[in-house]
Amino acid sequence: MYDHGLNLIGYTITQDSIGNEIRTPTTTTVLCEEMSVGRNEFYNAAQNGMKPEIILKMHAYEYSGQESVEYYGVKYKVLRTFKVGIEEIELTCERVIGNG
Repeated sequence: MYDHGLNLIGYTITQDSIGNEIRTPTTTTVLCEEMSVGRNEFYNAAQNGMKPEIILKMHAYEYSGQESVEYYGVKYKVLRTFKVGIEEIELTCERVIGNG
């Protein structure tokens, strides 16, 4: 079932010597299942200016609110999460264009 690698991208925030915040990306690799975005969800999101491309299902305990992911070398923004039962979560994602 979970046969694809997924990099969850979070950030650690530290301060430099004068107090400026420095965001350092941290990556956690987990296994997931790739799913398609349904028609209704796609069109409803499009009405709000979002372009969901993919849904990635994974163990809920491995997700800590990361706002972006990398999947097969492509960076995605997490648009929405949906808890499936008590053990799984679905991440609806939109491709990041440019530096993201």
